Amino acid sequence: QVQLVESGGGLVQAGGSLRLSCAASGRTFSGYTMGWFRRAPGKEREFVARITWTAGITWYADSVKGRFTTSRDNAKNTVYLQMNSLKPEDTAVYYCATGLGLYPKYDYWGQGTQVTVSS
Repeated sequence: QVQLVESGGGLVQAGGSLRLSCAASGRTFSGYTMGWFRRAPGKEREFVARITWTAGITWYADSVKGRFTTSRDNAKNTVYLQMNSLKPEDTAVYYCATGLGLYPKYDYWGQGTQVTVSS
């Protein structure tokens, strides 16, 4: 059974940084892609970033490009989201998810971690 566990959320002032982690277990993830999503209060869930497990190819939403970086440690089966220059509008519950392929249907989701950015 695939499990994804996020950690690293918290409260930070605008301009600060946080690093989220997503520890994955339950299978080998070769050929899979890990995605980061967020849901702000009263808003739809939105895509943030994604990375392929094998080659480390990344994509970012325009709203976070240049501020957020996703990376992976295959040996630890862990994916990271480094968030810099945080803004109050980045406040949301952040989720990691995974699925097979370059443009996956995300079959597995973590429980989410709260990120709050104060102004």
